[in-house]
Amino acid sequence: MSECNHDCSSCGENCEERKPGSLLAKLHEGSSVKKVIGVVSGKGGVGKSMVTSQLAVTMQRRGFRTAILDADITGPSIPKAFGLKGHADSDGNVLFPVKSSSGIQIMSINLLLENEEDPVLWRGPIIGSVVTQFWTDVLWDNVDYMFVDMPPGTGDVALSTFQSFPVDGVVIVASPQELVGMVVEKAVRMAEMMDVPILGIVENMSYIVCPDCGKKIALFGEGRSQEAADRHGLDLLAEMPIDPKLASLVDAGKIEEFEGDWLKNVADAVEKLPNKVFEGA
Repeated sequence: MSECNHDCSSCGENCEERKPGSLLAKLHEGSSVKKVIGVVSGKGGVGKSMVTSQLAVTMQRRGFRTAILDADITGPSIPKAFGLKGHADSDGNVLFPVKSSSGIQIMSINLLLENEEDPVLWRGPIIGSVVTQFWTDVLWDNVDYMFVDMPPGTGDVALSTFQSFPVDGVVIVASPQELVGMVVEKAVRMAEMMDVPILGIVENMSYIVCPDCGKKIALFGEGRSQEAADRHGLDLLAEMPIDPKLASLVDAGKIEEFEGDWLKNVADAVEKLPNKVFEGA
């Protein structure tokens, strides 16, 4: 069978990639994306954007061409982390993603607003439509791995994203608190209902390292993400610390300078995803 071109209407009836009544949106002509990974959470404030940014940087460091599609329209933070102040350009027909200092292709609503502090006061269907347009109306240049920074929760924007994008897998981001069980449960069930593979769980804010003795201190108690992972037969791929240096790098727009290999296992799991190529018509 030839490689999937992301146009289900052109497939034969026996094509195993074909999805009856598929809602998948087409990439813009000239775009090419090989793998799409969603970074999700059941609630806000757990560090989803931080994980998305570090994953993209990690894969870029491994020699791959990476991109970030910021689907968190009402709370975009990706441009700030990468120090992007300019606006995305357009030729009247297509939008061009803004590239970070290391070459990561990024599209976010904050790259289109006149002022990055302006709130986005749109209803869900409009937000979902804009997210889809970030897939269809942007010229993604030969991307090996696209990371989608999903909005928190399981609302209509997440639903639209999973229906419109050919998501190869998701990474669930959680925190150590007791609430994590319910949060992971929601995210897992959403992925299962949308028939999207779950690569594993990342627990953020797992501990802080004492600057004097080097001991790991669990500020929020021992994490419960492993219990949640075991309950669903998933892998706990990473436990990320609370690191003041990371916060400083984000504030300075220099996330690409972070040091640490907390997400090595996540990056390995992403790299093992089966090869597919989605190209614009």
